[in-house]
Amino acid sequence: MGLNEMELIRYDRQIRISGFGIEGQVKLKKSRVLVAGLGGLGAPAAIYLAAAGVGKLVVVDKERVELSNLNRQILHWTEDLGKTKVESALEKLHRINPEIMVEGIVDEISKENVYKLVENVDVVVDGMDNFKTRFLLNEACVRLGKPFIHAAVYGLEGRLMTIFPGRGPCLRCLIPVEPEEIKPFPVLGPTPAIMASMQVMEVIKVIVGLGEPLIGKLLVFDGSSMEFIKVTIQKSPNCPVCSK
Repeated sequence: MGLNEMELIRYDRQIRISGFGIEGQVKLKKSRVLVAGLGGLGAPAAIYLAAAGVGKLVVVDKERVELSNLNRQILHWTEDLGKTKVESALEKLHRINPEIMVEGIVDEISKENVYKLVENVDVVVDGMDNFKTRFLLNEACVRLGKPFIHAAVYGLEGRLMTIFPGRGPCLRCLIPVEPEEIKPFPVLGPTPAIMASMQVMEVIKVIVGLGEPLIGKLLVFDGSSMEFIKVTIQKSPNCPVCSK
């Protein structure tokens, strides 16, 4: 599978990156990425993944577009109110990049379907707003050996970590006990946009083999002071998910 003339032009600027090249772009073209959730994280992540030329995007969300979504969920516009987020996203993503395939699934991620969703992709992007579903995705990714790019936001703060089974700790090592959920939680639109952009960078690095992904590292972003802090996370010997 090579690149056609239009693709060579479309992706010219990233192909020029040292260590990326045409081979890296072909790897992206062959890849399949699951975006779990089309909210504040998943919407911008899907945009940048589509623009970068990921061969197939699978987007999953059960919800419909609401007015309170529009300060941050940039795939959804005022005229999309009432549509499913998947329908809204598919319309835009096809227009952003007609060279890629996009599959939309209107469903809730659950114990019954999580393995089926994860097994057919190469990387999973965490666009969720609750830890119950994040833990389901984390476990499925660990069991199936799929990289899981986790992010979470609150107010002006964001957190990012790449879970790479067999090479570092998983989400349960980082958060052994399911935290109390706060809904609705406060969030400024640029916060998930920043974190989602970094999630996409991690996805591309993992697929292409570029740079050093955040394996065993938690990157914390504090927008109030514009500071980034990187924390080392150890693999837990008692982790119920990845220690076995």
